Amino acid sequence: MSPLPPAPRRRLQSVNETEVAALAERLTLNVNGRTVVVEADPDAPLLYILRNDLELNGPKFGCGLVQCGACTVLLDGQPARSCRLPVSRAVGRDITTLEGLGTYDRPHPIQQAFIAEQAAQCGYCMNGMMLAAKALLDANPDPTEDDIRRALDGYLCRCGTHLRIIRAIRRAARELAGRTDAGAVHARQPREQEVARR
Repeated sequence: MSPLPPAPRRRLQSVNETEVAALAERLTLNVNGRTVVVEADPDAPLLYILRNDLELNGPKFGCGLVQCGACTVLLDGQPARSCRLPVSRAVGRDITTLEGLGTYDRPHPIQQAFIAEQAAQCGYCMNGMMLAAKALLDANPDPTEDDIRRALDGYLCRCGTHLRIIRAIRRAARELAGRTDAGAVHARQPREQEVARR
């Protein structure tokens, strides 16, 4: 059997900084309540602008195919996958990242609930899960478990903490509604019981 012939070599075109700068435009974004101006290619994914230019590392690059939810941001309060969303489509809209929910010293009730329920293991999916929870609770302050499951459909957690995530969202709903009585808070279950219930 004869070996395959070598692939034809393509001549690589070099791109100088002037040509790259010619693609860039000044774009004004509303991010986490602040107005920022960036110079970027209008077709660049919003995720790249948030992480590389604005140093907002809540949204993660997961699959790059709009399938895992790690890159989720809120656009005008609705979840959007920023890995494929051109930055130009976010101009004039309110963009909220995980950093816009709360601060280290004053976390949002959703963030507090995820901590209290130990919902994160590796933490990679938490950005998408928390922002999906925020959109859900803004639209439906008292969701059922089925409502929560539907809102999280399409958000992947490879660590398998889905039951803890659901408990965290239910806890956040109670906190936001002011129902923090001890009877409403679920006790943390041992891992064996959690796995058995799946």
